Amino acid sequence: MPGSHAPSVVVVRDPVHGDIELTREELRLVDTREFQRLRGVRQLGTAHLVYPGACHTRFDHSLGTVHTTDRLLDACNRHADRDPVECRRVSAEERRILRFAGLLHDVTHIPFGHNIEDQTGLLERHDEPHRFESVLGETELGSVLRDLGVHDEVLGVLTAGAAGARVPSFWSQCVSDTIDADLMDYLRRDAYFTGLELQYDDRVCKYFRIDAASERMFVDCAKEGMLREDIASELLRMLEIRFHFSERVYYHHAKIAAGALLARMVELALRAGAIAPSMLQTATDEALLLMLEQADLGSAEATRKLRRFVDAYRRRHLPKRVLVLPAYRNRDVQDELLSTYFRRGEPEARFAWEEQVEAEARKRFGRDLDVILYCPARRMQLKEARTLVRFPGESDLRPLEDFADHVPRLRDLRDSYPRMWRLYVFTTETDREVRRELQQICLAHLPEGCENGLVL
Repeated sequence: MPGSHAPSVVVVRDPVHGDIELTREELRLVDTREFQRLRGVRQLGTAHLVYPGACHTRFDHSLGTVHTTDRLLDACNRHADRDPVECRRVSAEERRILRFAGLLHDVTHIPFGHNIEDQTGLLERHDEPHRFESVLGETELGSVLRDLGVHDEVLGVLTAGAAGARVPSFWSQCVSDTIDADLMDYLRRDAYFTGLELQYDDRVCKYFRIDAASERMFVDCAKEGMLREDIASELLRMLEIRFHFSERVYYHHAKIAAGALLARMVELALRAGAIAPSMLQTATDEALLLMLEQADLGSAEATRKLRRFVDAYRRRHLPKRVLVLPAYRNRDVQDELLSTYFRRGEPEARFAWEEQVEAEARKRFGRDLDVILYCPARRMQLKEARTLVRFPGESDLRPLEDFADHVPRLRDLRDSYPRMWRLYVFTTETDREVRRELQQICLAHLPEGCENGLVL
């Protein structure tokens, strides 16, 4: 129509939050090659093999994070309107930048990244500054950010000032704290798509404010010298939900088995030079599986093994547990296990152990068995409560975790995460009797004092 123009916002219908509004500038970022790739990267990696509905992606999570970012900023500004001396207001330009950052906070994620990066240590974490510098560099996405005049600011938010412009503390806290816009979306989204009844009260968003003096985001848990039990309880509820997801989804043993198999496939291909780390940054889940299917490892035997692993993953023939060494039964040997079998970029000891066990199994059973030792990082389960709070009697803002000794529920959560650590040994062998014998072979090759918790 003559004189008509495009609307200033585009409405996207989301199953979790309802209508999400994106500006035309944000849509330009969404339409880039780098962002569209996230449609093919599942939010929960291999969890769909346990929870069939968990096929949501980092694309829709990123859109949801824009929505929760906006809600947090709305709450901060309402507090600033009521108390302009103590509370800092977020300007329209800051909101624009922070919405961009919320949209792009996961753009560096690779397929099955938590298995490959965090848990097995094959590659460094997705949130390392140079990863953001690369994806927001000489790329279509970087070009759009520069055209919008916010490249350095957004990079500064996503790297907490380590790269790009120095930014106020609350800019980074908004999308990379313990309780932040990211968490507020993925707890809701993961619950929806796994079908688990784990929900927090939306009112928690309303408690956030920005300290005018320090420009730090915090939750005020004090009123008239007393602890606001309702506010503290809502914060703890979110942390408890995250813990329940860790138990039931993120570290479910079948998800771990699938992730260990995938990580081993990637490791074999990387060590053979059949794929490069940079290829993972531009891949989707399916593209990575296709790369692994087609990879030539330079050895017929090694290539056959890789093909067998890929076929097993595609058919959900997941490796079986042979033994499990839980932290609570292996405190005296945990440090030795970690220093030997979790070494970033140095898997030789782990590979040598697997070869020894496979060689002995070959002699015992007269055939080849695949053995995978999975020793995750100690810190993969640690979840510090870094969100800043103001408690009664405290003149300064402090991390919530500082009050763990005074808040039993928080203390219990702090102490529960390290107990989730487990070393696993998996095999593709399906015969339970063979696995029982293999279990004893594995224990004989592990340090003295290891206690297996799995009864076959």
